Amino acid sequence: MDAVYTHGHHESVLRSHRWRTAENSAAYLLPHLKPHMKLLDVGSGPGTITADLAARVAHVTASEVSEDALGLARAEIAARGLGNVDFAVTDVHALDFPDDTFCVVHAHQVLQHVGDPVRALREMGRVTRQGGYVAVRDSDYAGFVWYPRVPALDDWMALYQRVARGNGGEPDAGRRLLSWARAAGFTDVTATSSTWCFATPEDRAWWGGMWSERVLRSAMAERALATGAATEADLRRISEGWLEWAAAEDGWLSLLHGEIICRAG
Repeated sequence: MDAVYTHGHHESVLRSHRWRTAENSAAYLLPHLKPHMKLLDVGSGPGTITADLAARVAHVTASEVSEDALGLARAEIAARGLGNVDFAVTDVHALDFPDDTFCVVHAHQVLQHVGDPVRALREMGRVTRQGGYVAVRDSDYAGFVWYPRVPALDDWMALYQRVARGNGGEPDAGRRLLSWARAAGFTDVTATSSTWCFATPEDRAWWGGMWSERVLRSAMAERALATGAATEADLRRISEGWLEWAAAEDGWLSLLHGEIICRAG
């Protein structure tokens, strides 16, 4: 059941995670939120989505698997001066909360990194009040598409898939969310999808530059080298491929995400 978080917390990773907002990463959930609600944000990361959700509901609990990881969200919440957020170190496979605690349990880009997504969803449902919502959004790497075709990015995709699965995760989680939810016992599930798209010169420079650095310096790079999945030369070539794509005047990239809203019974 144990899995290793593929991305780690290098600055290049946090740069992309801090770009995330409730609007660009949890739009499917926002119509269901009410001011009186109590919400659990599982895997809160650097806390930008957490803070946005806290502006819409009465109370949010931000959770992470370690105090170090949770410190990122603490800093974001403090910077925004929010007083309706508390924090908990807990594992989504065994959440340290009583049954029926929250109106909403939310997880963004979490289930792709856990060892047992079905057990995680059961736990999320357990701590959700009857009639409440379990909301999950995960990317689906095999559903990423880009133009122009840069061979190094095909190699990046193959490498990421290999490293993520070697870490015990499922990089194509998005397409599996509905199946996992049904296996977890949910019967009222709404499944949707959405994308992030990077096509302007500014977006390409930001995304391509970020991944060019991540390929060389993040925990993914360290794991790829340690397991023999890639050499330093491989990583440099992939890094340069991201810059090549970013420099293309007609460069375009779309990242697919699966989403589910489950009603707790």
